[in-house]
Amino acid sequence: MRRTPRRTRSLLASAAVVAALLVPAGLYAAGHVGAAGAAAPPAPSPEPAGSECRTSVEGSRVVAYCHNPYPSADRVQLHTECAHWWDVDADSRPVTVAPGRTVRLADRCWKEVASAWVTHSAAPRA
Repeated sequence: MRRTPRRTRSLLASAAVVAALLVPAGLYAAGHVGAAGAAAPPAPSPEPAGSECRTSVEGSRVVAYCHNPYPSADRVQLHTECAHWWDVDADSRPVTVAPGRTVRLADRCWKEVASAWVTHSAAPRA
C-alpha cells in the first residue's frame, strides 16, 4: 500500500513538468507572446480606391458622372432597370476612369426608369 502514494506523487510531478513545458509553447503558438514579447504588427489597411458617382434620372433618361480622386484606375458601368416589363433593361459598356478624371455615362428607357446604379471593378492592367 506504500506504492500508491509514491506512484501518485511521481505522476503528479511528471504532469507538472509536462505542463510547464507545454504552456510557453501554447502561448507562443496562440500569438500571446512574440519573439521579443511584442504583439504582431497590425495588418496594412487597403489603399483607398473607387470613383465617386452621381446618378440623375430625368424622365426616361439616366446620366451618371463618375470622378476618380484616387491614384489607381477604376472601371465603372451604368445599369438601368426600366419600369415596364416590355421595356428592355440596359447596361452601358464598362469605362475605365483614370486617376483625377471624370467620365459621363448615359442610358435610357422607352418610358419610365425604375432604378439606376453604377458598379465598380478593378481596371485591367495594361
